[in-house]
Amino acid sequence: MKNKKWIIEVFIWSFVLAIVFSYATNIVAIHSNIILTSILIIIVINVGIIFDMIGAASLTSSEATFHAMNSQKIKGASIAIKLIKNNVKVSSICNDIIGDICGIVSGGLGAMLAISLHSISKMDLAIITIIISALISSLTVGGKALFKQVAIKNADKIINITSRVIYFFKKK
Repeated sequence: MKNKKWIIEVFIWSFVLAIVFSYATNIVAIHSNIILTSILIIIVINVGIIFDMIGAASLTSSEATFHAMNSQKIKGASIAIKLIKNNVKVSSICNDIIGDICGIVSGGLGAMLAISLHSISKMDLAIITIIISALISSLTVGGKALFKQVAIKNADKIINITSRVIYFFKKK
């Protein structure tokens, strides 16, 4: 039963976040030029990469490190322990929900960019779309591959930074 509840929560969060991200980025892209749309695509790709890195770090981080930090009352250490204890959910949220939504949103923005470039250059829309899709895919996959290695080697540092950011926003 608990698993079904989690699946329903994942579905709802994915649906809501996809609407929010897609709406916000499309509004910005519609009212901006090719350069700003390109920058927005890069930002969305980077968000996906960063969250993928956090998800991977949560799976390989050492809980003992943060228990020691928590005993010294270091800010965010208790949050880090919760992240590690719930590493499967954290990974699912970071990698699957946020990471995949960023991939989908960057693809949608890429399509908008392709249409804009086509209207300016009159180049074949199919060729522009293929090139932009290939660029977005290679940046996303390459970035995630690179930063997964970083996440595994620096898992405790990444979880520490993540927990401090969460602590900062929770405090406010």
